Amino acid sequence: MDLPVSLPIDPMLAKAATRVPDAEAVPGGYAFEPKWDGFRCLVVRDGDEVELASRGSKPLTRYFPDVVEAVRAHLPARIVLDCEIVVRSGEEGAQRLDFDALSQRIHPAESRVRKLAVETPAELIAFDLLALGDENLMSNPFGDRRSRLEDALGGLAEDAPIHLTRITTDTALAQEWFETFEGAGLDGVVAKPLADAYQPGKRAMLKIKHQRTADVVIMGYRIHKSGEGVGSLLVGLYNDDGELFNVGGVASFTAKRRVELIAELEPYVDRTDDGAAVRGATEKSRYTGARDVTYVRLRPELVIEVGYNQMEQWRFRHPATLVRFRPDREAGSCLFSQIDRAVAYDLDEVLTR
Repeated sequence: MDLPVSLPIDPMLAKAATRVPDAEAVPGGYAFEPKWDGFRCLVVRDGDEVELASRGSKPLTRYFPDVVEAVRAHLPARIVLDCEIVVRSGEEGAQRLDFDALSQRIHPAESRVRKLAVETPAELIAFDLLALGDENLMSNPFGDRRSRLEDALGGLAEDAPIHLTRITTDTALAQEWFETFEGAGLDGVVAKPLADAYQPGKRAMLKIKHQRTADVVIMGYRIHKSGEGVGSLLVGLYNDDGELFNVGGVASFTAKRRVELIAELEPYVDRTDDGAAVRGATEKSRYTGARDVTYVRLRPELVIEVGYNQMEQWRFRHPATLVRFRPDREAGSCLFSQIDRAVAYDLDEVLTR
């Protein structure tokens, strides 16, 4: 490819913040965008050559032939865009982002890739312009890059699977988006300094994500990959019929805490008549590969409070974090009904400017 930027490019990143900042908190001000829940992607086009690169420069091109064709059909001939690849699901008028369906698109079989490209087509959400034609725009302020992006995508066909993300400099509106757009599957708001250049690999933006807590039952644990201590806890919630369902894992323990947890959980290990620890196993998938999916099963008696940011169907979207043990709670009181779910919001309303 013959483009005015050096490839590969590491995407600019964001650091976590606890609240939407004031728009005037930095010189030049912040602009706010919805935070999309998909695959971060740099779209690179030089004529008919198109590459889709993820964080870490991993190629996504072969998995999204529909996106490649959309880029050829709708974008300028020489361009580098910072985007998110997303998939939607649901009935018209009540659609939302579907990360599970998006994840299914990463498949080793070419025939399956082509089939899914038709059944669950992907779309691009564009939010930054790094190069256009012979111009390298990475040193330009974000405010200028955004204006150039709007011009570059201004002629998109109405039915094109490529969208320009919303943007505002109004803090109150950004807070409204934070609260409302979650119902369409988005997971927060991003704040970008309008005066800043594009900074590859640097956490030069802010991300404000939803944070919640829930009381869950410890169902078991996996040994850490080092062979010492607890690597992760498996946790569950009860439905109204009293059935306990695995809702995900709790991880990110220090080395010292991993070893301590082994001793703390020992009295609750489920054992056979001859004293051996009972082991369970979660379902294998193409993501687990050869990884051991077995775990040491615990009697469902211990309750912990965990922090999480999003629930995807009936599981935590990301590993949860341990907040504290709850000896005051009965395991049977840890119900799905405690989970705070966002009011549904149609994805088209997010995409409509």
